[in-house]
Amino acid sequence: MVKIRLKRMGAKKKPFYRIVVADSRSPRDGRFIEEIGIYDPLKNPAVISINEERALEWLKKGVQLSDTARALFNKAGVLKSTPVEGQ
Repeated sequence: MVKIRLKRMGAKKKPFYRIVVADSRSPRDGRFIEEIGIYDPLKNPAVISINEERALEWLKKGVQLSDTARALFNKAGVLKSTPVEGQ
């Protein structure tokens, strides 16, 4: 199964995340198919940057969102722009 999830990057105690499309069997910080955005929680306000076009393409193909990715997509307004079946 393919999922959209976060990949942790950055130094110890200073994380930032890449939003990636990855096989669910791959390790969290391991192999991925495509990077579609970034999330930096340490900035004030937090930075959420998502390539909406690519994200919606993947969602139309049936890719599942992790719980955290779903929350970020809602906050960024990606899921509100186009309803995707099953999401």
